[in-house]
Amino acid sequence: MTAPAEDGLHPDALRPVRPAYGTGSLADLLPSVSAVLGVPGAADVLGLRDRLDGVDKVAVLLVDGLGAYQMPLAARHAPVLADLAAGGRGHAGTLTSGFPSTTPVSLVTLGAGVPPGAHGVLGFTVRRPDGRPLTHIFWGDDPDPRAWQPVPTRMELAAAAGVRVTVVSRPQFEGSGLSLAANRGGVYRGAADGTAVADGVLAALREADGPALVYGYHPDLDHFGHEDGIGSPTWRQAAREVDKLLDRVLHGLPPRSALLVVADHGQLNVPIEGRRDIAAIPELRDGLTGVTGEPRVRYLYAEDGARDDVVANWRGVFGAEATVLTREEAIDQGWFGPVPAGHADRIGDVVVLCWGRAVAVASGWEPAKAGQLVAYHGSATAAEMTVPLLIAR
Repeated sequence: MTAPAEDGLHPDALRPVRPAYGTGSLADLLPSVSAVLGVPGAADVLGLRDRLDGVDKVAVLLVDGLGAYQMPLAARHAPVLADLAAGGRGHAGTLTSGFPSTTPVSLVTLGAGVPPGAHGVLGFTVRRPDGRPLTHIFWGDDPDPRAWQPVPTRMELAAAAGVRVTVVSRPQFEGSGLSLAANRGGVYRGAADGTAVADGVLAALREADGPALVYGYHPDLDHFGHEDGIGSPTWRQAAREVDKLLDRVLHGLPPRSALLVVADHGQLNVPIEGRRDIAAIPELRDGLTGVTGEPRVRYLYAEDGARDDVVANWRGVFGAEATVLTREEAIDQGWFGPVPAGHADRIGDVVVLCWGRAVAVASGWEPAKAGQLVAYHGSATAAEMTVPLLIAR
């Protein structure tokens, strides 16, 4: 692997940020949108009514990986995005993701409108009750998505209240466990690229003769960040493609409609020297029976009686580059929001939050590719946790 491109992050981007559940997180967005659309019982936590006065058709576009701290670099290649980020079309603000700041957790946090502890999708990879790992982005029907994620989605609630609900995303995601956990309740429209996402969003808005909620998803910026790094040529081209998508939607918005642009998380580039491999460091693997999570947030499963030793070993190796907590400490500190007893075992016995530009690679426990990426996310730095909320009328 060559040295990553410069990701342009200010040192402030590496400070810790806690999830703002109940005041300004992804969990609060669709309840607030639902309140604007007249869904009974929905609370406008974010105060969107004033900004969306006269609007009864709302499109929410999630650009995977477009964190608030990546916006300045992306905006150099994306003039429409730059205008949105400056508040030129209505409003520019920020939200936090949930924790961990990773795609499956964030997509379900947005779609269900509750913190991760409540919906139960608590990591990129977690442990099932029988001990097998579950990777949420490769999830089919085992376990049953409606049982694993039991909270009604905001799309189900909106549709039951008479709102026309549409999901516009990649065709291959239709019917997946993650889609059902996050977005069940909406009519699914497959869209293979950014242009198709824009056209699908606009068509759904135009076809509605009453209140409408349209959710669009575009994954390419995140993909090229992981593969080649933030600031790489492919990442810059992906930012240009996001701009084309935004331009197409903004020029086609029908009357009484608005576009809200958000992300699921940010990213940061990780150099070679920031990578520690659990398999190569005896102190890190001693006492372990399993590893899930992802390189920026690890869930560790300890042998009987070994948890405290695992905590001490990991603190000794990582020092200030990680916070190492027991499961109970992580829950008590509120990282996941309230966690019912039935969801707690999905979190490791030990939770490791990596800081700075450190990652914990898990050779032998996960595909080799996971340790060979350029950009990562999942932990609780501002760069990973802070996402834009851009509103265009």
